[in-house]
Amino acid sequence: MINKQNLWFLTLFSLILVLGIYYVALPNDLLEKASNIVKETKKEAVVEEVKEESPLVAMRVSLEEERKEKMAVLEEKLTSEKLTTEEKNNAYEELKYLNEVQGKEESFEKKIKKEYNLDCFTKIETNDISIICVSDKHDVSLANKIMRLIQKEYDTKMNITVKFQKK
Repeated sequence: MINKQNLWFLTLFSLILVLGIYYVALPNDLLEKASNIVKETKKEAVVEEVKEESPLVAMRVSLEEERKEKMAVLEEKLTSEKLTTEEKNNAYEELKYLNEVQGKEESFEKKIKKEYNLDCFTKIETNDISIICVSDKHDVSLANKIMRLIQKEYDTKMNITVKFQKK
């Protein structure tokens, strides 16, 4: 005979099982659609001309191209049927990390522009942060202030380098 406690257990277990199957089945459909969209846009890609107003633009473009290539490879891994779930999860986590890094770089550039009125380029690679600022004078105290501004965002010690480049 089934008592109330067993009935509740079976009901909740069934609900969790159905939701789990739905969760596992859903991302593959969405990823396949996203993969098809990416493939279509690659076919229709048009090469754009970039006018170099400053050396920072060239650095941003090259970093963006490099990241797009990495993201395309990771998206292909996500939609591949040959890879295991663990490999797909690792690819997803790496893709998520790249997006976070890109967001942090943009926010750092905005903060430096707001605080010190300097145009700059920021590149984050694990624990190394490179900042290149366009300025006529190379000020050590300003570089120190920029390093402190960036280090505030992290709990652990980061290797921050600040370089000044003339216009």
